[in-house]
Amino acid sequence: QVQLVESGGGLVQAGGSMRLSCAASGRTFSTYTMAWFRQAPGKEREFVAAIRWRGAGTYYADSVKGRFTISRPNTENTVYLQMNSLKPEDTAVYYCAADSWGRLSPHRNAYNYWGQGTQVTVSS
Repeated sequence: QVQLVESGGGLVQAGGSMRLSCAASGRTFSTYTMAWFRQAPGKEREFVAAIRWRGAGTYYADSVKGRFTISRPNTENTVYLQMNSLKPEDTAVYYCAADSWGRLSPHRNAYNYWGQGTQVTVSS
């Protein structure tokens, strides 16, 4: 059974940093595209960042470009999201997702596996 488990969320002040982790199990995820999405209260789930297998390509939403970095060490079934210069508008539940077709897409329907999410709250 495929499982994606996020961790690392919490409360941080504006301007601070936080790193999220997503541990994948149940498959060999090395060829999967891994991504992060987020959903704020009352809003649609939106794309944050994605990374192809072996780090062969990354894609960021404009709202996080230059502040967030997605990475995936080749030896781990883990993907990270380093978030710097956090803003109150970054407050959301952050979800890890995996695309078994290895595409680099910002669209939710491209991803066939999802984690349960981790809450990130940025105070002003």
